[in-house]
Amino acid sequence: MTTPPVPLSPEQQQQLVNRIGHGLASLAPPGTWRQVRAEYRAAGRHIEADVVVTGQDGVPRAIQPPPELLQLLGTLRAGMYRPGAGTWLGAVLTVDPVRGVGADFELDREPQWRRTPPPIGFQDELRAFPRDGRNVPEWLRRRAAGPAEEEGVRTPRIHDGLDAGGRPLVRRPPVAPAEAEQLLAYLDAAPVILASRSNGPDAFAPERTDAVPLNFRTDGVWAWPGAVAYYLREHGVPPDPELVAHIRARRYTAPGEVTEAATDLALAAITAQTTT
Repeated sequence: MTTPPVPLSPEQQQQLVNRIGHGLASLAPPGTWRQVRAEYRAAGRHIEADVVVTGQDGVPRAIQPPPELLQLLGTLRAGMYRPGAGTWLGAVLTVDPVRGVGADFELDREPQWRRTPPPIGFQDELRAFPRDGRNVPEWLRRRAAGPAEEEGVRTPRIHDGLDAGGRPLVRRPPVAPAEAEQLLAYLDAAPVILASRSNGPDAFAPERTDAVPLNFRTDGVWAWPGAVAYYLREHGVPPDPELVAHIRARRYTAPGEVTEAATDLALAAITAQTTT
């Protein structure tokens, strides 16, 4: 990642785009397709790619992108780097039999990651493709910085207190079923930092004495127990509204890993919560 990128002229860039387009077209059987679309997202060493072939029946079908296609896209990304300005992190290339090859590149807008890269991925990005300060978008600066140590890692409220009979209260906005699925996907995808082989009792269904997972996950900013996802899934209890807002801001995409420093902060937050 420390080798200086080799710049490509506009003509070379177009030639490479056309070459990639021809490669995409070759992935579909002749005469059976309307469009081939490739989405490529990268930050440092983190790479994601999706290729979809839409047939004559109008049905899109995902296919595995070949390694040589990923290599060409990586070459194009490096070749489009401009000193101080950086290069694109997301691209969409489309091919159809009538219009030929089209390409759109996102230089400053954050891609919609399948799994958000950890901070080191964005740090690698800025080392490999340096940008002047004014050309670093706020989201990229924030992603590269990771959680601020002085702020610590936050933990959510599981419910909103107890009633006179000792039953948990829920006084928070509901979430729609479709969003609940997105929230659950996020809550279940973040890295586990603490786990137990046993389960705990269900506060909303006391007869379930061995039901709630005793694990903790973190995305580097929040750390939450397995109870958050469990109560949403089993009883429709929305997570802490501030955690929900945080997940929405991240487009429901959890990081695949977090830094060691973030893990330590999360464990410290959990320990503080369980001892107070």
